[in-house]
Amino acid sequence: MWQQVYDPLHSTVLSALVAAIPIIFFLLGLTVLKMSGIKAAIVSLALALCIGILVFGLPAGAGAGSILYGFLAGMWPIGWIVLMAVWLYRISVRAGNFDIVRSSISAISTDQRIQMLLIAFCFGGFLEGAAGFGIPIAICAALLVSLGFNPLKASMLALVANVASGAYGAIGIPVSTGAEKGSIPLAELSADMIPVLQIFALLTPVLLVVIQDGLRGLRETGLVALIVGAVYSGGQSLLLQVLGNPELVDVIPPLLALVALALIMRVWQPKNTYREPTAPTLEEVQEQGAVKHTAGEILNAWSPFVYLSVVILLWSTVLKPVFAKATKPGESDGLLGFTNIPVNIPGVHKAIAQAAPIVHEPTPVKAVFTWNILGASGTAILVAVVITVLFSKISWKAAFEELSGTWKQLWLPILMICLVMSLANVMNYAGMISSIALAVAAAGAVFPLLSPIIGWIGVFVTGSVTNNNVLFAGLQSATAHQINVNPTLLVASNTAGGVMGKIVSPQSIAIAAAAVNSAGQESKITSMSIKYSAILLVLVCVWVYLLSLVMAR
Repeated sequence: MWQQVYDPLHSTVLSALVAAIPIIFFLLGLTVLKMSGIKAAIVSLALALCIGILVFGLPAGAGAGSILYGFLAGMWPIGWIVLMAVWLYRISVRAGNFDIVRSSISAISTDQRIQMLLIAFCFGGFLEGAAGFGIPIAICAALLVSLGFNPLKASMLALVANVASGAYGAIGIPVSTGAEKGSIPLAELSADMIPVLQIFALLTPVLLVVIQDGLRGLRETGLVALIVGAVYSGGQSLLLQVLGNPELVDVIPPLLALVALALIMRVWQPKNTYREPTAPTLEEVQEQGAVKHTAGEILNAWSPFVYLSVVILLWSTVLKPVFAKATKPGESDGLLGFTNIPVNIPGVHKAIAQAAPIVHEPTPVKAVFTWNILGASGTAILVAVVITVLFSKISWKAAFEELSGTWKQLWLPILMICLVMSLANVMNYAGMISSIALAVAAAGAVFPLLSPIIGWIGVFVTGSVTNNNVLFAGLQSATAHQINVNPTLLVASNTAGGVMGKIVSPQSIAIAAAAVNSAGQESKITSMSIKYSAILLVLVCVWVYLLSLVMAR
């Protein structure tokens, strides 16, 4: 069994810098060099494989197994989710009801700053809480494009909006995972998420209107955005404190924020109506709005997204035990647990051992790909697709034509996701990610200032706040004990830093680009988004450091 080595060059800093080369290249490739996502991913993967084998000593078989695992995980569940989500969107457009969707949104407000808050912030937050895994980014970016937003700008806004909800996605899995891996009571971590992250959730809608329309947007809609943020973040904080768990934190508050915004729009509208340069003019919108639609027509037009919301929420809550596979001795499979098919990854599963200080004693890693056929969120979306076709005027022939079109639109972005997942696996199993984290952890007393950076790196590489906490929550907790800092604070910090990293995670970028039919434009979306990710990361770093000085251990 091969054991990971975290300092092969006998210099913590030098080993970490060498380990970071694939990440640095990926960022430079997408921003400075303007490479396509596919090219940047291929070169970064090649660099990671070479460094992993030649410097860190990763066995070649383990490298091959890591790539295989990445491709499998990229196809399922991530690729499956994106494929189904975009298919549902295309079917809803094909059904011919999108004029009514646009009209119903315009009936609330014709101002596209308000429309962006309704779709990207409120509805996106709900989708994140119910499903996660890139669904809100894909659906909301596509909806914004249908309203006339520039595709790249729509993608960027959907990515930034995810800051408020990313920590509590898929019924709060990132936080519950952080508590488990950091050996921290879930109630304590839930409570500490409030001071660490909720101020950023509060201000996210304000940031969004500033991104969209600068200081004019702040003057004209800033107060409303702040009220929406207060309802959203306040609701999240209340649930975290009262319930002591994150399960409903992204389900109820986004809906409350959406209702609050809609009610405000009934009595107030911005002084000046803002329209995106690429959107239909106000006169055209008003002309379309002259045609009145019944409540039934509006509900029918929105029905695909209603079906989506209901089904994925059921999949994440009530039906979750039905699809569950036993993980511990004495547990029983759910009724449909047999549809989870585990596959041990050759060359990796129990063939690699983590070492101190990442773990207390050498521990074999588990690398098991589980083909979750029925329990996957993508399958839930497929159910929503079937219901939509059954209850709409679209034929099955037309629906499958849209599926073919969806695959032609998405195969390249899905390939990029697979490459990114392979990159993450190679760096993880070679010990390269841990090497970077340990170098940051060596900062001693100033570690709380740098703690969110580890989370940012974890999500940038893996594309998942949950996976980030799997990797680093234990390290954050252990380091906190060593430097006499509140361990719960640092695990919360790891989660918060990860949320900021998700804005520019290659996986998220690929999903956003795919959803708006802009495959190959990943570098432009990254260039537009990275400054907001960097600014928010710096603010989180400073904020966590200040909190570490006042929060008791």
